[in-house]
Amino acid sequence: MMDDSELQQQAEQVLHLNARNSYTIPADPLYPHQWLWDSAFISIGLRHVDTERAKNELLSLFEAQWSNGMIPHVIHHGKNKGRDGNIWRSWMNPHAPEAISTSGITQPPILAEAVLRVADGLKKHERKSWLKLVYPNLVRYHQWLYTDRDPHNEGLVLQVHPWETGLDNTPPWMRELHDHQLPLWIQAVKSMRLSPLFNLFRNDTKIIPAHQRMTSIDALALYSVQRRLRRKNYDIKRILAHSLFAIEDVSFNAILLRNNQLLRDIAEEIKQPLSQHLADDMTRTESAFEQLWDPYSSQYYSREFVSHRLLKEPSIGALIALYSGTIPQKNADQLVKMLEDEQMFGSAFPVPSVPVGSDWFQEHTYWQGPTWINANWLIIDGLERYGYKDHAAALKQSTLEMLKRHGFSEYFSPLDGSPAGAQNFSWTAALTLDLLNQ
Repeated sequence: MMDDSELQQQAEQVLHLNARNSYTIPADPLYPHQWLWDSAFISIGLRHVDTERAKNELLSLFEAQWSNGMIPHVIHHGKNKGRDGNIWRSWMNPHAPEAISTSGITQPPILAEAVLRVADGLKKHERKSWLKLVYPNLVRYHQWLYTDRDPHNEGLVLQVHPWETGLDNTPPWMRELHDHQLPLWIQAVKSMRLSPLFNLFRNDTKIIPAHQRMTSIDALALYSVQRRLRRKNYDIKRILAHSLFAIEDVSFNAILLRNNQLLRDIAEEIKQPLSQHLADDMTRTESAFEQLWDPYSSQYYSREFVSHRLLKEPSIGALIALYSGTIPQKNADQLVKMLEDEQMFGSAFPVPSVPVGSDWFQEHTYWQGPTWINANWLIIDGLERYGYKDHAAALKQSTLEMLKRHGFSEYFSPLDGSPAGAQNFSWTAALTLDLLNQ
């Protein structure tokens, strides 16, 4: 098993391997583009070894920002855009950048966190210049989230695709999709058991064992949702007028809450006050988030946008609520009990992405069981700020032990720590650096 210095050295090698000019790909060859929250996590780790590269990682995201403020979840640089760029056709929306091909949706808004973490490694005058440089991009992004994704001014922002949560095939979304939104042609494929044929056209299962990826039915369903958004040119008014598949995701809104506060901190530090409208929106989110709390099961759930029905399928989203920093202490105490429960999230190598006792649980299957380092990082941060120092230290220790044993995989079994998914995964390496150097 590696020691700390060996782990640090190999983590740096992974980030060097995946460097591409001004950004870092998640892993080659499975993920050849730039992803929003991947780059945010990567910059958080890179700041410990190369501050300029960490800054460029974020600036590369801001260069692809749409004119309405959205920052897309995928950016197709240069020769890499190819087929994926044609699948998204971002240019169909008038707000998309002309010179850069991107996706048409976003990802969890963790950029204020990344900006401030990078700033922590700068000298005083450099820090202020850096914050002033990126502050307008952050403000425009948060304004877009409320303008575009909180159409009723209720305080919670909605998502229109599971990919926007970063937890791509997380059970609450997939159950909703299968129960209410699965197109007839996919239902026919499912009932006739024709899904294995579609594996022939999937790139991911040519690289990663099929049982470690989402099923072909799930992949077809998510692609169908993406095509529906494309037909509406990623115009939220057209999307909501003809689609009932919109969810106020608990993890996305928890991350927004924390990053709202960090944006306030940046504004105060550089003496650039937020608009009253945006400040009011942020305050509204703090109270609205508690509408996702279910007192009967003592946890947070995502919510269907139109009906406000809680999607009572337990997932790691409930624990990511700790990262928000705004939930009541008594609710945080209940979430920690879930982290201790062996039938919930208290596995040998936590934190599983769904409870171990769930019918959905599969230890090596994407966001339906495995432990992910970025989720652990968010939960560790939340535990520390809620006073659970020992729990945070224990989770950090078990995470580092898993990494020392099994390297920098995309995700890991929460039962025995065995690796799965892509190898040499960038955010795994980057957050390893951050955990080692905190």
